[in-house]
Amino acid sequence: MFAAVFVAAWNAQCGEVSTKQMNGLMITVEDRSAAAATCEEMAGSLAEPQWRSLFNGKNLDGWTVKSRPEDRDKHGYWKVVDGAIEAETFANRKHNYIWLLHDEEYDDFELRMKVQTFAGTTGNSGVQVRSRYDDEASWLDGPQVDIHPPGPWRTGFLYDETREAKIWLWPDVGRAANAKSHHAPTGWKWFQSDSGESWNDVHILCQGTKIKTIINGVTVADYDGAGRLDDAAHRQHEVGMRGHIGLQIHPGQQLRIRFKDIRVKEIR
Repeated sequence: MFAAVFVAAWNAQCGEVSTKQMNGLMITVEDRSAAAATCEEMAGSLAEPQWRSLFNGKNLDGWTVKSRPEDRDKHGYWKVVDGAIEAETFANRKHNYIWLLHDEEYDDFELRMKVQTFAGTTGNSGVQVRSRYDDEASWLDGPQVDIHPPGPWRTGFLYDETREAKIWLWPDVGRAANAKSHHAPTGWKWFQSDSGESWNDVHILCQGTKIKTIINGVTVADYDGAGRLDDAAHRQHEVGMRGHIGLQIHPGQQLRIRFKDIRVKEIR
């Protein structure tokens, strides 16, 4: 119905005639200057990228689980519960990384989602951007926005999972163990599920060599990866500048984490 109304309005206001009837809808244009302004507004709305949902709230259509062959029996760790994507692992079950990757690829985009974590969780997760899974090597390359329930001050930091790197991109402190709480921005916020505010807003912008993370309205990383995200290793694996969006289950420890309202808007 919306499409019919839009086309009728477009034809009436932007076409050669001043009156157009479509599906019983009559639109009359009396003021041509107003019509011209409306026409420009309609054209702008068509040209401007729109937010698109990456998750239908019902199942994992459009997503693919990736792991080492020996962990394929654990792909069920990713599931849909009450309208959210949920990952749940157990402390006594050994496994390597288990990824949930969206099937589409993106280069410059804005990504928003809601994330829920639990105070008792000891495991780690993250959101991959511009990443790619190598089935032959059983490895995922590309940058990650960290989500770390045991130390939530680390959430929003940028880590490079690319096999030749495996270092923090932001803060620029090298290996994983080098990130400390004093690197977190002043005023950082993260809510666990047993606090009053149980869902967190995760906002990620990727444009050119830049990646920016905003967690619950607080800018965490504002990173320019020129010379890193576009270096030889990233070009070889076709990551860093373009690739898949994904969610992570990290090896070891117990993890329960939930994602919903996952939306993307391409930047042109």
